[in-house]
Amino acid sequence: MSTQPVRDLFDNWERVWHEGQYSLVAQCVAPVYIRHDETGTRKVTPAEYAAELEAAHKAKPNTRIVVYDHEITADRAWFRFNLVWNDASTGERRSRAGMQAYRIEGGKLAETWLSVLAPGSAWPDVGRQERWTRKPPASN
Repeated sequence: MSTQPVRDLFDNWERVWHEGQYSLVAQCVAPVYIRHDETGTRKVTPAEYAAELEAAHKAKPNTRIVVYDHEITADRAWFRFNLVWNDASTGERRSRAGMQAYRIEGGKLAETWLSVLAPGSAWPDVGRQERWTRKPPASN
């Protein structure tokens, strides 16, 4: 089974996160999106999650998700990343290292499990992926 539809999904999801294209949330997120994160387990609609993302980006300007490794299948994906942003009051760069796994259903994000390390954490990797779904070429 091809992984291209899931790669396309995450290419759009990256546009939501990095370009603020919140109108794409409805095409990326299932009607009920189950999130397991440090606040607990909750269910959100695409409209609710789009509003959350927009508010989060205002609270944490210049938010970027820097991916270092990932794996994508026809119905699952995981990413190892750093979340980086500027502190809204000081402008200082902040970060958190994390891992996130997704379950895809009907071509949309249906469920996710997110684990992040303490504020100030970061993966020590030097090499980052230019795009979330594209691993850098292997070096010889």
